[in-house]
Amino acid sequence: MSTSDSRDAISKLIITYAERVDLGDFEGVGALFEHSTYRSVLGDDIVTYNGSGDVQSTMESMVMRYDDGTPRTKHVTTNLMIDVDEGAGSATAKSYFSVLQQVGDSPLQVIIAGRYHDRFERVAGEWRFADRLIYSDLIGDLSRHLTVDPYAT
Repeated sequence: MSTSDSRDAISKLIITYAERVDLGDFEGVGALFEHSTYRSVLGDDIVTYNGSGDVQSTMESMVMRYDDGTPRTKHVTTNLMIDVDEGAGSATAKSYFSVLQQVGDSPLQVIIAGRYHDRFERVAGEWRFADRLIYSDLIGDLSRHLTVDPYAT
């Protein structure tokens, strides 16, 4: 596999995550993390979820879905930087995210923005997530997105 092909495959994983969250496909989100960790920085702590079942159940319990089955969000992922070590079958990526949401008569707004720090591994010729660490740098109104306020102290 060429470095260009690897970058394309990794980019596709990153964008697939955003698409599945926005579709409310939390089983599909979990599947992306079957063999990995999914972590989020909350204040001075890092919360860790391990494997597909843990990620799926967390998404289902924390993220609101509306009548159309979606959270009424659009994850916009930008500033993607991917570094691939073809010989080792490993890669890292850093990117920014912004989450837009519009529910009912509320205005379209950015509800959160931050960074993803990802690690990937190639297994049997296929790239997969090894770890995702989420930094939430700018936090807006999450009251129509999450069932709990993870940032409450």
